[in-house]
Amino acid sequence: MSSQPEAFRALVGEWNTEAVHPGLPDTVVPGRTSVEWLEGEQFLILRSRNEHPAFPDSISIIGATDEEESLTMHYFDSRGAFRVARVSMEDGVWRIWSGGPSGFSHRFSGSFSDDGDTISGVHQLSRDGSTWNDDLAIKYRRAA
Repeated sequence: MSSQPEAFRALVGEWNTEAVHPGLPDTVVPGRTSVEWLEGEQFLILRSRNEHPAFPDSISIIGATDEEESLTMHYFDSRGAFRVARVSMEDGVWRIWSGGPSGFSHRFSGSFSDDGDTISGVHQLSRDGSTWNDDLAIKYRRAA
């Protein structure tokens, strides 16, 4: 991974997750995410499973795929959805963002705890490119 490789090492490992979505405000959905390097450490593989039928399982690949400085994430899920987004990791904050010609934009910001064992983040959506609404709050806790 040619850009920011050391910062992304903080993601590697097994994580227990808890997610809350505005559509199910009283439901905390447990799950698990594993993050590992593809051989050669040029790409990260993220696999996420959730214990609720309304939450898709997914796989994402993060790496440098073009001439730009930022990294790219290719996301695929069990609903058949796929997206391409930009990704960064700076000062203990993991960011993901994408925008599309249809006006649908997505962003995520997750902050690491001081000990690196917890990430607290929120996914947000925008349909007009300027108004952002919280979509999914998620907490990652490093598995023992």
